[in-house]
Amino acid sequence: MIEIRLPFDAPPVLAVGAYLKNSVAAAKGRLACVSEAGNNLDSPDDIRRFKEELARMQDWLGVAPQRIAHDLHPDFPNTRHALTLGIPALAVQHHHAHVAAVAAEHGATGPLIGLALDGFGLGPGNQAWGGELLLIDGPHFERLGHLLPLPQPGGDVAARQPWRMGAAVLHALGRTGEIAQRFSDQPGAAILAQMLTKGLNCPPTTSCGRLFDAACGLLGLMPVAEFEGQAPMALEALVTAPESLPDGWRIEGETLSFLPLLARLDGMEAGVGANLFHGTLAEGLSVFAAQAARNRRLDRIVLSGGCFLNKVLAAGMKRHLEGQGLNVLTAQRLSPGDGGLALGQAWVAALT
Repeated sequence: MIEIRLPFDAPPVLAVGAYLKNSVAAAKGRLACVSEAGNNLDSPDDIRRFKEELARMQDWLGVAPQRIAHDLHPDFPNTRHALTLGIPALAVQHHHAHVAAVAAEHGATGPLIGLALDGFGLGPGNQAWGGELLLIDGPHFERLGHLLPLPQPGGDVAARQPWRMGAAVLHALGRTGEIAQRFSDQPGAAILAQMLTKGLNCPPTTSCGRLFDAACGLLGLMPVAEFEGQAPMALEALVTAPESLPDGWRIEGETLSFLPLLARLDGMEAGVGANLFHGTLAEGLSVFAAQAARNRRLDRIVLSGGCFLNKVLAAGMKRHLEGQGLNVLTAQRLSPGDGGLALGQAWVAALT
């Protein structure tokens, strides 16, 4: 277990964490406790382990918890379990919890800007979020902006078949007619083009993880992966010297679009594209976050979510933001990904 000192006296609370890389947490007094990150909750053994860890957290509290925090997604097994315990339950939005986890590590109370980048988290209106610019103030959050929504052809399967997100970008660029030939080596490419045209089983997503997949698909790097995140990891491994594409992004109100960058990547040599993608992504996201900080007269920015396991992106953004005089907070003892999310849930529950 990992103990985190808190800057306030917390009531006794529990948190059941995320579906992926599950951990659980508890807080009481000036201390929070987080279990080691485990497996995804997709097998009976993993669900049993989760329940055992949660029981240990209840023992650690030593008193009845005042509330139990869970993800906004109603179908996760840990959410369902939390709702059976007879403890007042609190749903905490996934990306709010990501930012709150880093705030908790740093003891950062008060308002701050949070940039949460990952593969998926359910938004309040059942949207697929994953590239979110948030204003966080303890138990409250406001969505200030997000990445440009892209269609996700076939839903979750697109996370393991990056060519699908590459096709989605071509569609967004008005080049749907090129999809069948561009991805002719993939079964169903012509049908997928029709799906995009008709909007069938192509839910929109603001996910930064799917943006990485789109880049991989356009660069021809691992068009089909064995697991979610495999292709983006391969893309990061190719980076030698990140560089930024001038005008590679557009900020349109609350939306940040990298379509100009993605259009340039199509068919580019993978190593060159990896440098251009990482450098442009880091700079565009930094400009987006810094603009929000200035508008709200805040100087603290939290970077959290699984995409910040990418050391190139994390280092690039930290350098850009600190160069503008901003205080950048990142995960230190816990993972920025779902393995550390339970702490953020407990932080929000303690402040509610």
